[in-house]
Amino acid sequence: MTIQGCLATAGLGLALTFSAGAQAAWEMAGEKQIALHARDGSQVTIGQVRFEPVDGGVRFELHMDHARFKDFFLSMKEFKCLESAAEIFCHVPYPYPQPGIVERDDMRWLEHSLLFLFKAPKDFGAKLWNGVYYRLEADGEGLVGTPYAVDLNAIGAPPDDAAVPPFEALDLTEIAPDARFFNRLTIR
Repeated sequence: MTIQGCLATAGLGLALTFSAGAQAAWEMAGEKQIALHARDGSQVTIGQVRFEPVDGGVRFELHMDHARFKDFFLSMKEFKCLESAAEIFCHVPYPYPQPGIVERDDMRWLEHSLLFLFKAPKDFGAKLWNGVYYRLEADGEGLVGTPYAVDLNAIGAPPDDAAVPPFEALDLTEIAPDARFFNRLTIR
């Protein structure tokens, strides 16, 4: 092999190492910030999640920063909401005990902890069929959540099996990219 060939091979190997390193740079360990990103380019940090690797996955503990939210009394219940001229966006805590464990290829319990509902500022009350579910995927820098429509009435009663997240892919409906004011969630 020529010197140029050796250098090209070494350069390719170095590029692959850096490329692989960039993808593996983010770990599900320690405290990470949770942010909602609006379609106008702004973002709001809404809390933190602490990840701790354990046998069988990664345990998570979610802490929402309630100082970032405004209290709304909707349909006889208090909600913590973010207010914009376009819509009111409220966190809906998952109401039942859950294991708090995720895996790299199964983020459903964390996704269930980050449920929201939306309403127009002029609308009265909370309409649980206006739910928003962020499906999380790793992107090399953290987790990115894409919003899907979901009917939160489905969690009005306890699930048959508390160890299984109640919302499945069948329960989620794709929405247009800018249909919601907060069109992305990140964990970094």
